[in-house]
Amino acid sequence: MVRLRRLALAAVLSLPIADAAAATTSGISKLADRLFNGQGSAFEFVLTTRPEDWSRWNPPVNDNYTVQGARGKIRVEGTSLNALARGLRHYANDVLQMDEFWFVDTYKTAPQHLPAPKEPLSGASVVPWRYNLNTVTFSYTFPWYQWEDWEKLLDWAALRGVNLQLAWVGYEKIFLDSLRELGLSNEDILPFFSGPAFQAWNRFGNIQRSWGGKGDLPLAFIEQQFELQKQIVTRMVELGITPVLPAFPGFVPESIKKVRPNANLTVSPNWFAPAPDKYTRDLFLDPLDDTYAELQKLFVSKQIDAFGNVTNVYTLDQFNELSPASGDTAYLRGIARNTYAGLTAANPAAVWLLQGWLFFSSRNFWTQPRIDAYLGGVEDDQGMLVLDLYSEVNPQWQRTNSYSGKPWIWCQLHDFGGNMALEGRVQTLTSAPIDALAQSKSLVGFGLTPEAYEGNEVVYDILLDQAWSATPLDTQAYFASWVTKRYAGISSIPSELYRAWEILRTDVYSNTRTDIPQVPVATYQLRPALSGIANRTGHFPHPTALHYDPLVLQGAWKLMLEALTRQGSLWKVPAFQLDFVDVSRQMLSNQFDVLYADLVNAYKCSTGAGGGRELRSNTPSCDVKAAGARLLSLLSTLDLTLLTSRHFALQSWVDAASAWGKAAGNEDLFTFNARSQVTVWQVNATNLNDYAAKAWGGLVGSYYKGRWSIFVDALVAASKSGSLDEGALARKLQVFEAEWQAGEQAVEQATPQDFRVVLADLQGSWPELFLKVQ
Repeated sequence: MVRLRRLALAAVLSLPIADAAAATTSGISKLADRLFNGQGSAFEFVLTTRPEDWSRWNPPVNDNYTVQGARGKIRVEGTSLNALARGLRHYANDVLQMDEFWFVDTYKTAPQHLPAPKEPLSGASVVPWRYNLNTVTFSYTFPWYQWEDWEKLLDWAALRGVNLQLAWVGYEKIFLDSLRELGLSNEDILPFFSGPAFQAWNRFGNIQRSWGGKGDLPLAFIEQQFELQKQIVTRMVELGITPVLPAFPGFVPESIKKVRPNANLTVSPNWFAPAPDKYTRDLFLDPLDDTYAELQKLFVSKQIDAFGNVTNVYTLDQFNELSPASGDTAYLRGIARNTYAGLTAANPAAVWLLQGWLFFSSRNFWTQPRIDAYLGGVEDDQGMLVLDLYSEVNPQWQRTNSYSGKPWIWCQLHDFGGNMALEGRVQTLTSAPIDALAQSKSLVGFGLTPEAYEGNEVVYDILLDQAWSATPLDTQAYFASWVTKRYAGISSIPSELYRAWEILRTDVYSNTRTDIPQVPVATYQLRPALSGIANRTGHFPHPTALHYDPLVLQGAWKLMLEALTRQGSLWKVPAFQLDFVDVSRQMLSNQFDVLYADLVNAYKCSTGAGGGRELRSNTPSCDVKAAGARLLSLLSTLDLTLLTSRHFALQSWVDAASAWGKAAGNEDLFTFNARSQVTVWQVNATNLNDYAAKAWGGLVGSYYKGRWSIFVDALVAASKSGSLDEGALARKLQVFEAEWQAGEQAVEQATPQDFRVVLADLQGSWPELFLKVQ
């Protein structure tokens, strides 16, 4: 009888998809139109089960699909809209040998007549959820995205079978409207918001306010982002991707005291000391306080009003790199219980999506009893879903007893801050999730949670594809197939290109070192110093060490050049242009470490200090000026190389920020934020300097080369005087950084050229790296 009542209640309260498009296949037909140049009518899409609205009462199940010819059409049958999208990609991959990539446009175009598959194609997922996005991806990658960017991303995700994705755009509008319901004004609330490139950390209580003296977040931008969110959510529903909408985590402005003077508030610690307290130390409204439940209900209800009943899954992170006010287990259980009660008051079917990062970043605080208490506050196990955010290197599911039995998702984090070195661990990505599936009964998904997407696309593809294979994928066969589709459209793909990618697979993308746990940052991207920056290992600060022999990468590059020499039409393929520039960039970055060692050793030799041979170096020399000139010359060459592609250009990032800033009426704020994030991050928050470093033309030539020029000049002078005033050097560097952040340093860059022109310069200036084809 109790079960019957629950099922009846679920039928009434579980929120169905509002838009009729969700119950049809029209969105998938439009996806086929976009993928196959308007030929969506060649397909017949059939749902084999009724579209479901997944909730805590109705957990998802695995998907499957089939693709075959039928009555002159290509018939795609699937258990969900998302399964249909995945089937569509299977057809494109196997029948047409083509794919849709995120970072570049596909070169190959579909034939005028789409052939039916010779044999039926089929697929079945091994996990119900295929998840995408980290909360901070919305600041490191998406802050300036326009609808066209989102459309391409959503197509990419749907085709790969993603059916659960964070939808975190427009948060500030819901927050603003909810607090206005309590009696606060725009003037009370707007100063609390961070700048447009830093909203993620404001949303879960790490920071507050906008720094730099450029004004508050414009109300016009908040409204524009909210309208963009409507487009995003609508398209996600059409593609069968369940949106994960934001819930209210509990962080509020100081002005809350005006309308709730007795609210139970806790001051959070300074998240990025030594930054000023006014930019951090957010107020946390205790979930045990009645105002919390009031705001939570407003938050969820306003989204239902705005978007319709499109989801039951809500993201909510209260302790992102912040410890709770108390470690008492009763307190922790109460926090979670009241948080979830507030969520279900607005949506009784709600599922709380929690990023499990807190259990890694604050692992000394989160003992098993505390974990059990906090997660146990959600008494219905299906009411919570946990992202094991860093599964490929630092999984937490084993030590937490599979998150106390809560459903969880195995995730690849991989990239912190949008660093751009070539790196991956494909053997782990194809074996560890399958092993975990056999060991944990509550594992329900595989997912991607990088802090930013800035390259290495193959490592994201392979994990999403592993979600559709019960056994570990054969990485050698996978890479060969990936190359075929990535460079499709020319008459034939040279064998050298397959050999180059095999080298990349076995060395660059087969990292097994735990002391280099992620995409490294380059030494040249760090503030110059005599020691402590090269060959660095560990998680934070970011590593600079390599897990492979740089000579191996040179071999892969030479094979790519040989492929281009044999098949000149390769240059028409956007993906090849991007990849060739990317590998060239990495080679120059690796060579910088050699030249940096030469410089340090020359300085030590000139002052009689000696040593320094622990760094990889060329023949020792005491000529500091010559060593410095060679190092700076390499940075100029790197800048020139990067400027051959818009994907590696600072101007692309700044222009995108500028467009939003102009539309919102405060261009200075937006461009200041754009420059800040990729350099010093905040103001005097030295522990975050270069956290989001980028290998971008214009940034290398103006910012990184500018800093190293100051360093070289200081060493040349010190080699004559006999000592280096490191304090004075640090102050000079800090002044330069602040001026560049403020836009007071001119961003001088070379005129962009075709890479084939730059190639001659590379081979002439750096013959030890860029070998000529005989």
